[in-house]
Amino acid sequence: MNQSMPLGFEELQLGDSWVSASRIVTEDDIQQFADLTGDRDPLHTDPVFAADGPFGKPIAHGLLGISFLAGLSSVAPRVLTSAFVSIRSWAFTKPVYIGDRVHVSTEVLDLKPHGRRHGEVHWHRKLINQDGQIVQEGIFVTLVSRKAPLSLQRSRIGEMNRSAETQQVDQSPREPVGT
Repeated sequence: MNQSMPLGFEELQLGDSWVSASRIVTEDDIQQFADLTGDRDPLHTDPVFAADGPFGKPIAHGLLGISFLAGLSSVAPRVLTSAFVSIRSWAFTKPVYIGDRVHVSTEVLDLKPHGRRHGEVHWHRKLINQDGQIVQEGIFVTLVSRKAPLSLQRSRIGEMNRSAETQQVDQSPREPVGT
């Protein structure tokens, strides 16, 4: 879906789903993540060491996978995100290798009002590789802004109702004046 404007909380519905664009995981991605975070575990950065490990070759950091997922899903869908609240029930189900092409599948699981200006959204997100295998999945919880605060929405509804009542009154037949 190519959205021109970000969605507000009130535009989301349970079961809405999106699929992101994809990206290829590179050796440079893994090295840069290791440099940035300080996690230089040879399981990720040393092909000789990793060859004797459980996966037979280097794998991407699990948190790098979550980072790819967060980035790819930030535009599928584009929403008025105000805050990232939590990650729940996260699972690392398969390794992510150099050369894998990953994309994200997102579904709205739950919507809860959160004050006048926001709503809490529970997103089921899956990082999926080129073979259609889910390599990571879980629930992201975010606060999403409403396009108009509830009090403003209610006053607009009230104005529309008053306007409709006035139109009904104005459309009633009138008695001739001065008879």
